[in-house]
Amino acid sequence: MQATSVQTDRVVQYYTMEEMVDLAAGASSRIPLGQLAGLVESLLFVAPDPVQLTALADALEEPLERIEEALAHLADLQHDRGVQVQRARDRVQLVSSPEAAPYIERFLGLDLVVKLSPAALETLAIIAYRQPVTRAQIDEWRGVNSDGVLRTLLHRGLVEQGERLEQAGRPFHYHTTFDFLQHFGLQSLDDLPPLMDDSETNQTEEETPVNGEPLEEISENLT
Repeated sequence: MQATSVQTDRVVQYYTMEEMVDLAAGASSRIPLGQLAGLVESLLFVAPDPVQLTALADALEEPLERIEEALAHLADLQHDRGVQVQRARDRVQLVSSPEAAPYIERFLGLDLVVKLSPAALETLAIIAYRQPVTRAQIDEWRGVNSDGVLRTLLHRGLVEQGERLEQAGRPFHYHTTFDFLQHFGLQSLDDLPPLMDDSETNQTEEETPVNGEPLEEISENLT
């Protein structure tokens, strides 16, 4: 049986004619990126909750890398639209754009503004920029007990408890939520305002609580 050589990355691989036909068929059966992005948008539109990337990959029978490409393409298409993809770690959902918030409030007769105290903003800033963090770490950086503030943030859905650590007391890790992203008009945590780096502050992380910035400046980033 005749074999055909294909050179990839300086390595010559040999395929039979049947294998070449199978490779060509696999390449031609891939969903075009634009169509795949539309399918992802459709699945997110009907999903009642945030969706795991693996669930999208399974439903569309595509590898995770292709789902990531489709999400990036979809984000580019949604710049001037009324909906956008919102991502937290390995979950995504479809939400209305931040610019539409006041019109949605008026249309539905709702007050969607969540007012936060300075203590809540300070705690939320620590979690947002340092997640995952434990309550003890938050207390250490703030210098006061944060139990009450954490309960408020949990009740309002802005933070959530993650996995327990395998250490004394088995403390929870805390993360921000999709509601946090929605409240501050962010598509993902990558959209958080940048903190000053060490070269700007000439201070080490040990000298200041969070990446060289005092807590007041960090919490101001979220206002």
